[in-house]
Amino acid sequence: MIKQIDIQKIISLSKNAGEAVMDVYRQDFEIEEKDDRSPLTIADKRSNDIIVEGLKKLYPEIPVVSEESKQIPYETRKGWDFFWMVDPLDGTKEFISRNGEFTINIALIRENVPVLGVVHIPATNVTYYATESSGSFKLLPDGKVKKLSNKYLHYSVRKNVVVIGSRSHQTEEVKQFVEQLKHQNKAVDFLPAGSSLKFCLVAEGAADVYPRFGPTMEWDTAAAHVIASEAGRKVLNTESRQPLQYNKEDLLNPWFVVE
Repeated sequence: MIKQIDIQKIISLSKNAGEAVMDVYRQDFEIEEKDDRSPLTIADKRSNDIIVEGLKKLYPEIPVVSEESKQIPYETRKGWDFFWMVDPLDGTKEFISRNGEFTINIALIRENVPVLGVVHIPATNVTYYATESSGSFKLLPDGKVKKLSNKYLHYSVRKNVVVIGSRSHQTEEVKQFVEQLKHQNKAVDFLPAGSSLKFCLVAEGAADVYPRFGPTMEWDTAAAHVIASEAGRKVLNTESRQPLQYNKEDLLNPWFVVE
């Protein structure tokens, strides 16, 4: 199935959604509140419509799970071999604050493992993408493509460590993580960033580790998980030290670290 997917078409779809998001970004917009009290804008809705309709047109046989779509019961989706996992606007708080650190995430999940991922950054027109066993790439606005290295020193053996963390969801546990590194006589820089961009910055070596000790959903991480993995990084459940799993009955992720 994955060989039948044209990732360039998925990239184009993410860019189309990104243009719709930027049209909203450049003007005044209203902010709604979802059931979980998180913010929602017309940009989320427009991006969702473009991506979901596009995926259904391109690959009608593959079901779609999206943050903004009605959630599909576990009894239905647990038997799926493949499905799309979409976050049409990751980092809505960053979008609202207009700092540019929001992304569009499209992932293909096979048997609970993400195997294809596209993360598009509308504000900069940069796109990260990866497919299983093919490496991770960064598509620049001028059309040039850079392959991300898969040879990095693990943060535990580095003297200077760049820790990347959430700009909008900082936790006491992450502060403790940074302090523990300092107690190991490491020079630590903390880099705040929004959305799945944090995964991508670890994937390309701009940061060494991303500890996430707070709530995220599967659609927040799936696409960027592939990009990090194909760049030689690991996305691990902090308790089990096993890779994050997808299509769980509860789509809430455990705490994890990208390293």
